[in-house]
Amino acid sequence: MKKAVLFLLILFLFCSNAFLNAQKFTVDAKIDSTVILIGGQTALTFEINQKPSDKVISPLFSDTIIGGIEIVETLKTDTTKADNGNILIKQRYVVTSFNDSLLYIPPYPFIMGDDTVWSKSLSLKVVQPFQIDTASNQIADIKMVMDPPFNWKAIVRIALVVLLILIICILIFFVIRRLVQKKPIFETKAPEVIQPAHIIAISALDRIKNEKAWQQNRTKQYHTDITDTLRVYIEKIYNIPCMEMTSEEIIENLNHLRFENKQAYTMLVEILKLADLVKFAKWEAAPDEHEHSLSNAYQFVNETKIIEEVVDIEDNTIKGQ
Repeated sequence: MKKAVLFLLILFLFCSNAFLNAQKFTVDAKIDSTVILIGGQTALTFEINQKPSDKVISPLFSDTIIGGIEIVETLKTDTTKADNGNILIKQRYVVTSFNDSLLYIPPYPFIMGDDTVWSKSLSLKVVQPFQIDTASNQIADIKMVMDPPFNWKAIVRIALVVLLILIICILIFFVIRRLVQKKPIFETKAPEVIQPAHIIAISALDRIKNEKAWQQNRTKQYHTDITDTLRVYIEKIYNIPCMEMTSEEIIENLNHLRFENKQAYTMLVEILKLADLVKFAKWEAAPDEHEHSLSNAYQFVNETKIIEEVVDIEDNTIKGQ
């Protein structure tokens, strides 16, 4: 009895080994969801367990698996190592259907040489979620386009984020300016002090006096500087465009000085006429004429200057400037 059992066990192991050697690869078929809504999608997978050196020919699909099941996308083939040293090849297809029915997916052949292995059959239930009244012949009105409600919360969130970023940028600017650059956060410029016309003219005449250009044989430059200083001064005091006028035109526009301040008028005429002689007639003026012209310029400014009165609030006195 024991010998018979042992013989049967050896025979079973021999037949199992022969079957496994004959079965070189296996194929399995899976579907992620057996029930979908009409127009929905699911994944159909074929798994091939084979040796790395085997060449298995798989069925080719164009745009449908069968009638009623359409291929939306063919995914990239995935190859992994199996536990027994084989490789596991997964061929995946994203499928959909627009038929409200139970669809049958038949077995498909996978071929390697003379061997053919068939995948198992599957089924896919496609459900129509809406109740359609085919008996009614009424035509429904076209629905108007609906505007989505204005999302105030989203606008407020965006505005707060922008405001927060702006505040952070301002703080960074203040920190850099105060701590890194060592500068005050707000710079206040002192008001520009505008000097009176006679102060500017006297300062220019002092510069001419110190340069002594006529003593360096630059008599033309000397008298040009004097007349230009007086032209700028007269333009500010009497609002006359003296820089664009000839000497005669300046004298004519200041004719009223003959009655208001005859001495100043006479000195200006002498300065302008001597300057024209030196500049245009190449007149060789005497040293005392050069000094006299500069002295007349000083006196003309002092005779015609406008004194601005400033009230000192502390001691209630009036000071001239």
